[in-house]
Amino acid sequence: MTESDLSPEAIRALIEGRHGDPFAILGMHPSGTGNTVRAFFPGAHAVTLLAGGESMAMSLLHPAGLFEAPITPVPYRLRIDWDGVEQETEDPYSFAPLLGELDVHLLREGRHEDISRCLGAHPMKIDGIAGVRFAVWAPNASRVSVVGDFNAWDGRRHPMRLRQDAGVWELFIPRLQPGTVYKFELLDAQGRLLPMRADPFAWQAEPPPATGSVVADTARFSKPRPLGSAGDPANLPISVYEVHAGSWARGDGDRTLGWEELGDRLIPYVRDMGFSHVEFLPVMVHPFGGSWGYQPLGQFAPNALLGPPEHFARLVERFHDAGIGVILDWVPAHFPTDAHGLAQFDGTALYEHADPREGFHQDWNTAIYNLGRVEVRNFLIGSALHWLEHYGVDALRVDAVASMLYRDYSRKHGEWVPNIHGGRENLESIAFLRELSEVIAARCPGRLLIAEESTAFPGVTRKASEGGLGFDFKWNMGWMNDTLRYMERDPVHRRWDHGLMTFGLVYAFSEKFMLPISHDEVVHGKGSLPEKMPGDAWQRFANLRAYLGFMWTHPGKKLLFMGCEFAHLREWSHDRSLDWHLLDDPAHAGMQRLVRDLNRLYRGTPALHALDCDPAGFRWVVMDDADNSIFAWLRYGPDGTEPALVVCNFTPMVREGYRIGVPTAGPWREAFNSDAAIYGGGNTGNAGFAHATPDPSHGLGASMTVTLPPLATLVFLPLQAGS
Repeated sequence: MTESDLSPEAIRALIEGRHGDPFAILGMHPSGTGNTVRAFFPGAHAVTLLAGGESMAMSLLHPAGLFEAPITPVPYRLRIDWDGVEQETEDPYSFAPLLGELDVHLLREGRHEDISRCLGAHPMKIDGIAGVRFAVWAPNASRVSVVGDFNAWDGRRHPMRLRQDAGVWELFIPRLQPGTVYKFELLDAQGRLLPMRADPFAWQAEPPPATGSVVADTARFSKPRPLGSAGDPANLPISVYEVHAGSWARGDGDRTLGWEELGDRLIPYVRDMGFSHVEFLPVMVHPFGGSWGYQPLGQFAPNALLGPPEHFARLVERFHDAGIGVILDWVPAHFPTDAHGLAQFDGTALYEHADPREGFHQDWNTAIYNLGRVEVRNFLIGSALHWLEHYGVDALRVDAVASMLYRDYSRKHGEWVPNIHGGRENLESIAFLRELSEVIAARCPGRLLIAEESTAFPGVTRKASEGGLGFDFKWNMGWMNDTLRYMERDPVHRRWDHGLMTFGLVYAFSEKFMLPISHDEVVHGKGSLPEKMPGDAWQRFANLRAYLGFMWTHPGKKLLFMGCEFAHLREWSHDRSLDWHLLDDPAHAGMQRLVRDLNRLYRGTPALHALDCDPAGFRWVVMDDADNSIFAWLRYGPDGTEPALVVCNFTPMVREGYRIGVPTAGPWREAFNSDAAIYGGGNTGNAGFAHATPDPSHGLGASMTVTLPPLATLVFLPLQAGS
């Protein structure tokens, strides 16, 4: 061993992995006789300094593996002898600070809108040398290191530099490549070793049950082309097919399909069915498959079980090529507390609230993001922009918004902390959602935000600049609950619950709504859609056909969970494929055809979609015939487009000679009949036409008598000359 001008305390802290400023010791430094290079390689047999075309054996400064040698200030490399195995590399501690001053300033302010390219792991060249730059936010840690197979998971080998102003640790490790598995090892402020953490900003992760992060080739990701749309989305025919990627279909041996093979099957199916969008349950990395992705830890990486991130990016591009938009469920409300994740990340409540009355969801055993911290808001907004910009997705559906808006959500008296005004509203979350919507509108015009929000919180779909939250659409949970309750009733009792089907129109235009029949309605003992319907097998299917007809003609955009389009009989399970063999049964195939035709009717009839969010597009014709469980309404399109008349009969009785008012006399075409034989119905109806006479009825200038099939929905359109 040789003497050094380093203090014994500094050397001891370094070799014990406690030193918080490794750059103060390692790398090249002035010394009393010139310059000295120091390198720490625990377990190395010898280290050689390569500089200026010469080589020099470095002296062992400490038997733990601390070496040093004098040097003239020139670029240098290190050759390490690992007991007969040699490694040659540049010195990570020879590089200047990595993040620019603007990056540090924006991170400190919580306004770095390209944070996923700032923090995390990024292959790049620095001073012409290829490697990976790592950066992680951990302001209260006393030491942070990058660990992986490349350093035998030894946290003493690659401790990082702290950029104090931003609380960010950084390090460039030369010669690492994409595909490298890594984690961060941290000591808390008291010097205690924490469980190794996955990278919160990783673009790629190991497939579960492994929990490591993976260096992705982030330079290969360019801003892709979004699908785009012509005009206000409120006036477009948006019909969404909700999918759990791991269970929509399985391969041979019940294997999970990868992103590419899933696309081969799913894209043509969604296009053939006529849906405008596909919505994926969260694809972000999540440790527990049974959460379906709603307890994510990797907010920047797609599920590795289905393939690498570039395959998911290609899937989005292929959907766009087919003219189909892509929506991702996204969860900024809470996260699981797995030891490798975000909870107590640097030994403190960094991402979450310290007080469990604010920071812990009792229902879900998850931590709640502390949206009062600008860094946490930056993390989440950065995640949203990441999926919209780097993957080109067209919309984010924000999960569990209601739990974000209220501090007393699912809490008893005394279990929650009021806001600064003594109220229950979560002011920090409200501010976050407004900021999120404004940033997306500015950076990603044309992309959509959709809220899963189950309360009457005002202004969810009003612009943030006008005092709203800034969402484009809100799931209409009340409509879903009320109408399914009605449909579950035996038809003989439906007269007593008639208002369940009409109440939704009281508030239908208070927000811009999407009507959801989602995965939540076919899990946890709720049964499948056919199981909810009363009656024998024929009546259950007839009820469901009539209900889907009611839904597709009701004001609001549409969302249907996978399998519901062909009347999946079993309750959904994330562990198995949908029962596609059911389509061999004409009843199921007929249901599938019905949904396909409803999508085409919805898309091709302006009256059914153009004023979905405008009261001018709707007029009740029959809303009070509770005894017969009949409903009828008119849908109107923009000026000059023909109206559509919708009539529903929710009893198993045929109603013949039923008079109903219409705006104009003349022939009306029966454009849709859910009782048609091609859908599995009894083929009762009006032989394709009904004739209206100039006899006023229901406050309209003309009327016609029609036959209403049992448990059926009909749509009539005026027959144009020449049609």
